[in-house]
Amino acid sequence: KVRKFGTEFYYCHNVCRGGAIQFFGTKHHHDKWLRDTENYLIKGCFAMTELGHGSNVRGIETITTYDSNTGEFVINTPCESAQKYWIGGAANHATHTIVFSQLNINGTNQGVHALIAQIRDADGNVCPNIRIADCGHKIGLNGVDNGRIWFDNVRVPRENLLNSVADVSPDGKYLSAIKDPDQRFAAFLAPLTAGRVNIAVNAVYQSKVGLAIAIRYALTRRAFSLKPKEPEVLLLDYPSHQRRLLPLLAKTYAMSFGANYLKMLYVKRTPQSNKIIHVVSSSFKATFTWSNMQILQECREACGGQGLKTENRVGHLKAEHDVQSTFEGDNNILMQQVSKALFAEYMAAQKPNKAFKGLGLEHMNKPCPVIPSQLTTTTLRCSQFQMDALCLRERDLLNRFVAEVSQCQAKGESKEHAFIMSYQLAEDLGKAFSDRAILQTFVEAEATLAACSLKDVLGMLRSLYALNCLEDGAYLRYGYLSVENAATVRREITKICSELRPYALALVSSFGIPDAFLSPIAFNWIDANSWSSAQH
Repeated sequence: KVRKFGTEFYYCHNVCRGGAIQFFGTKHHHDKWLRDTENYLIKGCFAMTELGHGSNVRGIETITTYDSNTGEFVINTPCESAQKYWIGGAANHATHTIVFSQLNINGTNQGVHALIAQIRDADGNVCPNIRIADCGHKIGLNGVDNGRIWFDNVRVPRENLLNSVADVSPDGKYLSAIKDPDQRFAAFLAPLTAGRVNIAVNAVYQSKVGLAIAIRYALTRRAFSLKPKEPEVLLLDYPSHQRRLLPLLAKTYAMSFGANYLKMLYVKRTPQSNKIIHVVSSSFKATFTWSNMQILQECREACGGQGLKTENRVGHLKAEHDVQSTFEGDNNILMQQVSKALFAEYMAAQKPNKAFKGLGLEHMNKPCPVIPSQLTTTTLRCSQFQMDALCLRERDLLNRFVAEVSQCQAKGESKEHAFIMSYQLAEDLGKAFSDRAILQTFVEAEATLAACSLKDVLGMLRSLYALNCLEDGAYLRYGYLSVENAATVRREITKICSELRPYALALVSSFGIPDAFLSPIAFNWIDANSWSSAQH
């Protein structure tokens, strides 16, 4: 089950350029439609989500039947919960839509399929048998005209079925090389991975912008003197302010390496790599978008009252990108998918002569790492220790998750019910997988550098990210760290923040964000707020 509520936000722009036709269609669709979508003669939208169904795409209620007498498909919205909802571009501008519906052929439901349907004419008038309404004002992303669509016996040519996975012959026979409905549905949704990849990467970009603004402001804004007649102290010279922002900076660097890995994984994709792309993109999309919200909120607060001004961007970015945790897969559901995939890998590795291979789980074939009873600075900053600590958590949580699901099944419960009841371990496991996978990309990127001052700074960032992961509640909850060791980790984080302070400006400058994408408080905020500026 893939959370699709709001998928249309992202696909509004992509489909206008024919992305869905490219992915779901075949050559005759490409030849007929793509040039017009590229030239904006046709403006598309992506109609999957319904009022009553988001995550459960398989349960959508819009119905399409085939009329073999006319060679047309007939699309209907059978009830109010079946209205298409959150359809980006639909409210005002789209001329055509990719409509997802249950395909009913000769009384047999063949599952969810997609067709091209016209919803407006060239003059912008809504087509007959179509009703369209606006979704209303949103907390953010109001530049997208999300709309609702109802279909009443809307007829489209047979050729408008996007048939990369299945087709219908002129006389009404259902045709597909994939006979298993589950496999066919999975193949049908596989192209949507591109959306998760894009959103994951975009979240990292937004985090970089927020941190560049907040850290630049903290390097010029002063507050309070430590002694009478002394200058006030820069915000970033306060250990508390360093602790607020610099671990998030380290996390953003880590996510950036993870995003680069994900992009290359997708660009070099093969049919054999579809599974790992699905799992990694699900994991990173959830982690990066959740982190982006956390980072932007902390940056907003770290900028004080200036963070509330729209022109300073941070609060506005948060409102605009809040939806990222929901569209292209609800984050909680994506993390459950990750845990289910890890469960399947575990069960496969239990067969004779089988070992863990793929998804970075090869560490499960090795002896279980042991965290020393006393941790030192040298140990805490060692990349091998950091990787061992994250692998230990992932390994133990996977073992616990499998055991809990298996115990539930042993009592006669179905596997699906067992997964639902084990949701807390599933969430912890998904996070453990993501943190370990991200650290792995960081370590691999760092290893490409010869010894130099840049590598030293990256080493500090990597240590700060890894130790920040060790502050996750799971390390105390499941006993991986003693209370004393957890306190040692916390002190080391504070120490690394202090050591990174001199590099703060260089680290955000290296993001390469053009000045125009930042805000007044990232530069001379006094001039920006002067009386002369107000007159302009």
